[in-house]
Amino acid sequence: MRTNKFFLTAVLLFCSCSVFSQEHTMASFKSDINKSDIKTILKAVADWQIRTPLAHDLADWTNGALYSGMVEWAGIADDNSYYEWLKDISEKNVWSYMVRKNPLGKYHADDYCVAQTYIELYRKYKEKNMIKPMEEYLDQIIKNPATGNLKFENTKDYWSTQRWSWCDALFMGPTVWAKMANVTGRKKYLDFMYKEYKATTDYLYDKDEDLYFRDSNYFTMKEANGAKVFWGRGNGWVFAGLAIIIRELPSKYEHKDYFVNIYKEMAVKLHALQSVDGFWHASLLDPDSYPNPEMSATAFFVYGMAWGVNNGYLDKATYLPAIVKGWKSMVTSVWPDGKVGFIQPIGADPKSVTKEMTEVYGVGGFLMAGTEITRLIDKGIL
Repeated sequence: MRTNKFFLTAVLLFCSCSVFSQEHTMASFKSDINKSDIKTILKAVADWQIRTPLAHDLADWTNGALYSGMVEWAGIADDNSYYEWLKDISEKNVWSYMVRKNPLGKYHADDYCVAQTYIELYRKYKEKNMIKPMEEYLDQIIKNPATGNLKFENTKDYWSTQRWSWCDALFMGPTVWAKMANVTGRKKYLDFMYKEYKATTDYLYDKDEDLYFRDSNYFTMKEANGAKVFWGRGNGWVFAGLAIIIRELPSKYEHKDYFVNIYKEMAVKLHALQSVDGFWHASLLDPDSYPNPEMSATAFFVYGMAWGVNNGYLDKATYLPAIVKGWKSMVTSVWPDGKVGFIQPIGADPKSVTKEMTEVYGVGGFLMAGTEITRLIDKGIL
């Protein structure tokens, strides 16, 4: 009798744990395309992240990408607490870039990604101290620009990362230069940005595939199916970054079409690579080797496409279905408490992903995408 009672208790405990596990891995949010449901999800995601201690340096690129999404959400949240959270962090950073122990890292684009948010806070609060440290920093880079080729090597000494030699940098760095040019009216920032962006693109952009290699180490690598290695999130960084850059450029800027053309070429390719279920994979050309969703790439692609339709750069009949499918996929990655899963950890190439995996930059991308979709709704496009 004791054995049976013990066995029954164990079975009940196992079943209850199994039920809890299943419930906890199922999204409890509606994926309907309406502003109320989308804002409910965005609030849950933002609040979960704010409750969760940040694991990286407050000025690190990972958090810089999070803040870029959080400031977008703050603009539609009807709650200034999100702005205050960002302002408090920025004050702790003294409105400056992340300082590396190795002085060779002073040009590293990752270290000033956070300035995207400083500039957005400056736009809201109009306090010059919010952008002055970064103005001085960018001025110093212009006076003493990094030199050397773009071959990606000796990374432990940061030699190869003084310039934008890896595709992720095209989200981290040029977005700041474009925003700073906009708020200061100083064209010199655009001139520097265009020169360096073009150098990186000439080096890393594959014109046959309309995608970016992560860095020079991947020029000859192949996936299991024989395809070239094009990392999902790496191209997500570029695509989302292009949307940010283009929106900041003056309408008559002489090189604006350069950025718009790359953006449109990538959009066509990415549209063709979306899965039937709406997401994109860690490897863009070998999805079978990485079958799970990868939500940081998906979020950045959805954001970029939504922005393009919103601003007349992409055809809505073609891209709205992809945006809707993408968003519905993204919603399935959200846990009931607001945690976003299926986000590939920090890396440089495709890796397998599980629903338990989360990271702040993917949360930032999620907030960017959802906020941009609400703008589609506000305009009556969606």
